[in-house]
Amino acid sequence: MQENGTISIHTENIFPIIKKALYSDQEIFLRELVSNAIDATQKIKRLSSLGEYTGELGDLKVEVKLDKEAKTITISDYGIGMTAEEIKKYINQIAFSGATEFIEKYKDQDSKEIIGHFGLGFYSAFMVAKKVEIVSLSREEGAQAAHWECDGSTEFSIKEGTRDRRGTDIILHVMENEEEFLEEFRLKGILEKYCKFLPVPIFFGEDQINKTEPLWVQSPSELKDEDYLKFYKELYPFSEDPLFWIHLNVDFPFELTGILYFPKFKNDMELQKNKIQLYSRQVFITDEVKDIVPEFLMLLHGVIDSPDIPLNVSRSFLQSDSNVRKITGHITKKVADKLAELFKSDRKAYEEKWPNIGLFVKYGMITDDKFYDKVKDAALLKNTKGEFFTIKEYEEKIAPTQTDKDENKIILYTTDPGKQDAYIQSANRKGYDVTVFDEVIDSHFINTLETKFEKVSLKRVDSDVVDKLIDKDEKHESSLSEKETEKIKALFEKIIDDKNQTVQVEPMPVDETPVTITLPEFMRRMNDMAAAGGGPMGMMGQMPNSLTVSINANHELIGKILKAKSDDKKEKLAQHAYDLALLSQNMLTGSKLTGFINRSINLVN
Repeated sequence: MQENGTISIHTENIFPIIKKALYSDQEIFLRELVSNAIDATQKIKRLSSLGEYTGELGDLKVEVKLDKEAKTITISDYGIGMTAEEIKKYINQIAFSGATEFIEKYKDQDSKEIIGHFGLGFYSAFMVAKKVEIVSLSREEGAQAAHWECDGSTEFSIKEGTRDRRGTDIILHVMENEEEFLEEFRLKGILEKYCKFLPVPIFFGEDQINKTEPLWVQSPSELKDEDYLKFYKELYPFSEDPLFWIHLNVDFPFELTGILYFPKFKNDMELQKNKIQLYSRQVFITDEVKDIVPEFLMLLHGVIDSPDIPLNVSRSFLQSDSNVRKITGHITKKVADKLAELFKSDRKAYEEKWPNIGLFVKYGMITDDKFYDKVKDAALLKNTKGEFFTIKEYEEKIAPTQTDKDENKIILYTTDPGKQDAYIQSANRKGYDVTVFDEVIDSHFINTLETKFEKVSLKRVDSDVVDKLIDKDEKHESSLSEKETEKIKALFEKIIDDKNQTVQVEPMPVDETPVTITLPEFMRRMNDMAAAGGGPMGMMGQMPNSLTVSINANHELIGKILKAKSDDKKEKLAQHAYDLALLSQNMLTGSKLTGFINRSINLVN
């Protein structure tokens, strides 16, 4: 006997709202319907295990069938099934009462805010179907099959069905303008994207689409390294092997499983992101996880699976709540714990990995104070000799030699050991150690370190003459008289003729270079941060360099310049000494470089 009726809602436009809300994510209709089929299958398994269902379970699977001629897609399960009354309750009443409540409450707001617990997953079918049929046979003893039909309006019909096996068929009659979903490759692609790890076998045609027990739901104690590496290759077929991984497994106070892999981190951080896949009970949701994990953890790869992350009906827009914050905090802690464990268990192996993970660790320390506190004892600094130190170890190492007159410890660093070699050697001659900060993020990391330590400052090794880098108030006698000092200063000011360069003459050790060109530390930092795309200069670009040209009053060449017989000879020698200083800073180019080369040839002839 057939029954016709009207879905009891206060508005006629529920379907247009569903379609509008989900239009940008249309393909998820298949994910929603397959997920519902999986739920029905797992419910019958659960009832059977509790002894509440005593019939044969049979072959529990989900089948997706395509009939291009009839223009239908059918999703079939052999799960719990529904009676006619249950269809009317769950399909007609519960979902739509929630939807009506939503429309009344949020009718003037963005429709993307439809939330999953309004129960609209099934109705995503109407994004692609002009008519939907449900044919279902309940698990109840002596139940009669039911057949429900709706054309996307508020009208429905329900009558006796012909299904003779427990479970449900959802039949979609695809709209003319949605016929892309009648292509086999399109449906298979959607299934492989969203359903490849669902816990019940899913068949499309003759092929099983999924693996029902993905690695992250298995016990870590039963897995070997090769299992994790093989799974990584399944997720990222063309990637290098990861460095190591973390297997997440929490069931209280929230559910969370997953595997996070540490790839080899490179300077192109943006290319590394969006590699973590978010699942909910093995259903793929999204790889946009910025609301679930802190930004620095997005450099990791792998899978996070949690049913406790709230999602809207499209399951693509994540809602921030206390569970999300707890999950985020737990993941951050587990990552920090893993780094600390690796450092303690095998420091040598950890040091070998550091060039590949340092960028990630520094990024986390800059952006997350809790992460900083947890990993600061496993963060490493490397000096120009290739030796590694923790931050605390390095502070202790330099304390005896690199403490200035005000009791500040000075960490000297280089951003390019090759280009700054002359300055490094100058520091080494004084017994100073130089650490290497040559990654794109280091300009920010340096600032972070200074804010965390009292009476510690960092100076780039070429930001001043060596005696001023670590000012110990040491005095050097000058070889020049006051009059000679004025003469040499005037000579260099004449040949330089650059308003952005300040000339100063001062006594330095005789083995220091005759002329040193430096850029103040604060200015270097501004420029480094601008180059890295951050800091106050990020929007303005680099400032014009205000350079200091320091003349070593005690160098033999400066005395030779003063004793030259002609002004022309004095100028040529001064120019040569200045050009050598420019050359050491990679600032000698074009015609000036050509002139220097020609002058050098003449000097040695």
